[in-house]
Amino acid sequence: MARVTVMGGGVFGLAVAYECARRGASVQVIERDRIGAGASGGIVGALAPHVPAPWNDKKAFQLDSLVMAGAFWAEAARLSGVDPGHARIGRVQPLADARAVAAARERADAARAHWPEWARWTVTDAPGWAAVSPTGLFAHDTLSARLHPRRSLMALAGALRALGGAVIEGGAAPRDGAVVWATGADGLAALSAGRDRAVGAAVKGQALLLDFDARAAPQLYADGLHIVPHADGTTAIGSTSERDFDDPAATDVQLDAVHARAVAACPGLAGAPVLERWAGLRPRARSRAPMLGRLPEGDYVANGGFKIGFGMAPKVATVMAELILEGRDAIPTGFRFEDNL
Repeated sequence: MARVTVMGGGVFGLAVAYECARRGASVQVIERDRIGAGASGGIVGALAPHVPAPWNDKKAFQLDSLVMAGAFWAEAARLSGVDPGHARIGRVQPLADARAVAAARERADAARAHWPEWARWTVTDAPGWAAVSPTGLFAHDTLSARLHPRRSLMALAGALRALGGAVIEGGAAPRDGAVVWATGADGLAALSAGRDRAVGAAVKGQALLLDFDARAAPQLYADGLHIVPHADGTTAIGSTSERDFDDPAATDVQLDAVHARAVAACPGLAGAPVLERWAGLRPRARSRAPMLGRLPEGDYVANGGFKIGFGMAPKVATVMAELILEGRDAIPTGFRFEDNL
């Protein structure tokens, strides 16, 4: 039986561990703090595709992952008994002017060329929100989904335990077998140490959670913000992207500005009570794609999820399990450690 140790209890680490266990490996996850202590413990949970034009390998990889997500999360829920909150609710985006409308229609053609038949990109005047659009029109895709970040981590951890794996929190433990480093922003810093330039860096994000029930609506992407209605009757809004910061865990006036922008985009949010303000560090690899594969020292890495980690997790788990357990390397160019040097 193959043995695998995953260092880090965020979405990449747990997803890789779970997939390896599903394929028969003996797996342990070692998390020095607690599950979801880093960026994966956030609140937004937007699983949204990149625009379908121009097409590239990164978008193809993400598409595969978003298509796989339904079955991936349903099986984790079945094994763990924890609902990860996954639902393919779609997404709408206000179109600011005639040029944006024309671009959206071109993207509809690209979606027909590259996406599955059931995944559509259209232009609509019925967004499902009382949202502001200067043209009265919105781009609507049916591929986007939502996920409850914290519940999804509990689902993966529970599914791993159900398959005989171990999740060790709050300390160290002996490593056994193949070692996978999925340690987020701290891991990127460690991999950068002693090199001529950093392979990646932490980017702070701030988000907030409102007591606003829009569970029947699609996601709304407006003014650079993801507004995500969750099944529990809350709505998440995020986020900032800060390369310079003093306190990685503090929220401040930048989050107040995010809140104001969200209300301007969707006035119905005004007055909704704020349930939580969250801040954390997201790992961004230099290539801006996930960093996957084998390290020069012989261990493995799964890092750099940045803003798209949850959306990428099913496919990341698959290609990493294939590499570790079967020696089959299906990692695209641009996703490898050496692509970030």
